[in-house]
This record gives sequence, structure tokens and C-alpha cells, in this order.
Amino acid sequence: MAIIPLLSYQESCFRDRPRFKVLMWARGARKTFTTTLEIADSIFSAESEGRIDPWMIASRGERQSLEAMREFKRHCRAYSLAASDITEDKIWSESEGRWFKVYEVTLPIGSRVLALPANPDTIRGYTGNVYLDEYDIHKDPDAIWKAAYPVLRGRYRMVVSSTPMRKGGRFYRLVTDDSGVWSKHIVDIYQAVAAGLPFNIELEKAALADPDAWAQEYELKWLDEASAWLSYELLSYAETDELEPTESGWRLSTEVDYYSLKECYLGWDIARRRDLSILWVVAREANKTPTVEICAMKGQRFDAQFAEFRRLMKRYPIRRACLDQTGMGEVVVEQSQDEFGSRVEGVQFSPVVKQDLAILLKQQYEDQSLTTPICPGIRDSLHSVKKTTTAAGNFRFDAERTDLGHADYFWAQALAVHGASNPSAPVEFRALPGKRLAYNLNDYVGGNWRDGGW
Repeated sequence: MAIIPLLSYQESCFRDRPRFKVLMWARGARKTFTTTLEIADSIFSAESEGRIDPWMIASRGERQSLEAMREFKRHCRAYSLAASDITEDKIWSESEGRWFKVYEVTLPIGSRVLALPANPDTIRGYTGNVYLDEYDIHKDPDAIWKAAYPVLRGRYRMVVSSTPMRKGGRFYRLVTDDSGVWSKHIVDIYQAVAAGLPFNIELEKAALADPDAWAQEYELKWLDEASAWLSYELLSYAETDELEPTESGWRLSTEVDYYSLKECYLGWDIARRRDLSILWVVAREANKTPTVEICAMKGQRFDAQFAEFRRLMKRYPIRRACLDQTGMGEVVVEQSQDEFGSRVEGVQFSPVVKQDLAILLKQQYEDQSLTTPICPGIRDSLHSVKKTTTAAGNFRFDAERTDLGHADYFWAQALAVHGASNPSAPVEFRALPGKRLAYNLNDYVGGNWRDGGW
């Protein structure tokens, strides 16, 4: 029995020690906590018998790897294991063309735990037990599998955990495998709460306000991706841990030299009350269009939103800013052009324009030229846009509106990519003669101007 109190489904998983084990648990059901506890217990047993028990934890990114290692260290303290401090090293990835951080903890007899981002280059060359954490959102899971499995050397264990993402993918095949090789532990949110997990289902479901996301993340449903314009697999190739969270969104790591950015482009999907107002900045480097910064706002006054827009325009070498000119965006575009001139382009969201934007964005994802943060909310927003066909035979690109927005990240990034696609020909702006009417952007409410707004 674990020395830390566990819920019944955690205890069942903790006690089960086959060579091959797969966990499909709801978000928040403590997959990583339980598995790192199992690793600590396994090492404790081995070291007490004078044996070495090496482990590798492969997570989606550097931050997730570090958090898993910190979880393991907390368990070591509970077991009174004399584990070393977490040390940090770097390993070069030829396929990514960058360094990745690798975290390590060593134990007295010689066991060690490595935690690193899941990448075919970083995984190769090690020997030991393997834990693939949130495997179904890893970039190129099949390549990672081919690199990770030989690490077992025919004798070590493998644990794979995730919430479901890709129907038909490697994780799906593990969960649905009926050969008897894999021991399966499947726990949805209702089972977890029934076992004592502190989680208010009705409150959380109402707050999420996204039936598809709830079904996938908490009810463990495999969603049909046939109508999704950007599949989860396609998005996984773009996710990078070089983008770090900020108070208002995400930004390139401080290790990046901002002065090396030669030209940047900005997209702004404008909203005031119901949806998110998203500012998305990309750079253009050879054949790449990496994300530089994302700023997300909800329910903020337009003067505060414009202050963020002005900050980004002055912080980066923005050559072109493409703004959603539909509805309330009309006056925002006018004010932006007054201050920044022809660098600002207004884009009216007609069905034809949205189709062009969606196609261009998908092409760049397929070319693997884009980057996005490792963030479930952004991932789901980008994935939410669906391509449908109208009765007249026309294509339509749209998403369900939820409390988390209306595919706002998708359209903001699409606008930024649109700006970068034709930087040499910005839309020119020339002020017309005559007296400009005074307006207050914050008087735009519910799609209409309040009395006195103009």
C-alpha cells in the first residue's frame, strides 16, 4: 500500500505493476501524481534491496517535464528517499534544430530519474523504464514510440497515460487493444468523483460551456475529427515550449534575442464582451512564421485593449497589422490607422474572406512553419473551427460559441499569417478631408452603439 492516501482507482493503478500499462483518465484525476508516486515506490523497493531502477519521464514540453520531476521529488520526501536535487542539462535535437532541457534526480544506490520533452532525438540512447505522460498530445507520437520502445531493452516497464485526443492514433490503439498485453486503467470524471475526487461536476461543466471539450477531456469520448479544419495531430507539430505564459497570454522565452527579429506581423480578432479579444504576433524567418507573443483579453474596455495593441506595435518591428474590421472593428481600425497609418489593414469577415484565411492557415500548419504554445485552451480553439457545406454548395468555416470564445485564437492567428503572406503590399490608408466625428469605443454594446456613442 502507498504511504500516501489514495482514492480507490488510484490505489488500484498504483498496485498494478505489469510490464505494460496504459491509463486513460479524465483531466484533473491525478494521472501524473499517481504515476510519479508509483515510480518513487518502485525505486524505494529496488534501492532497499540493493538494485538499480532507472526511469525516464517523457512529457509534452520542458515545463511539463519539470513539474513531473517536482512531483516525483515530493514523493521522495514522503518515502524519506535520499534523492539529489534536480539538476539540469541540455541535449541537442537534430530534427528540431534546438537544445532541450533535461532534468535528472539520482538516488544513493545508483537509480536515476530523467524528465525530458518527448522528442525522438532526446529519448534515444537511454536504458530503463519509460513513462510517457499525456502521450496523445505529443508531437509525432509514432516517431516517439519508435524511439522510446527500444529504451526498455526487453526487460523494463512502460507506462503510458493521457486523455483521449486522436481517434485512430497510437494511444487509441493501445486503449482498444484486446491482445491482453496492456493492463488498462480507464477512469472518467464521474467515476473519479464517485471515488472521492473533490470536483464539482455541474459547476465545472457549466463554466466550461463546451460540450465537445467536456465529452473529450472529462467523459473520455473519442471525437470524430472528420469536420475539424485543423486536426489535433496537425496542431501537435506546431506546439513548442519556447513560448512561456505571461499575465495576459504567451511570449517567446526570455532566452530569445528580440533584437534579432527583423519583421513581425500582427493579427487582432476584436471583441468586447462575449468573446475573447486576441492579439497574435508572428515573425517571418525564411520559411517559418513562428509565434512571438499572444495577448488575450475578455470584457476589457477598448482603451485598455488599444493600449495593448500600441504596446505590441512599438515593442516589435511590426510591418503589417491585420485587424478584424467587422462590426465594432470598424472604428478600431480607423483609430489604429490614424496612429499607425498604412501598416494597419482592416479585414471584413465575409464567408469568402474567412475561407481564404482558413485555407492559408491550414497550408502553413501542413508546411510546419507555424508555432503555438502548449496550451489546451488555445489548442481547442484552433481545433474548434469546422468546415461545413451550405445548402447552396458553398463552404463555411465557423465554430460553436462558448464561454471560452468563438475560435478567437484561430482567427487572430489567421489574420497574422495573412499579414505575413503579403507584406510588400499593405493596404494604403488616406484620411478623407472634413471634420471627424467624435466617438467613444466603449459605447459599442451588443452590436450597436449606445446613444451618445457618436
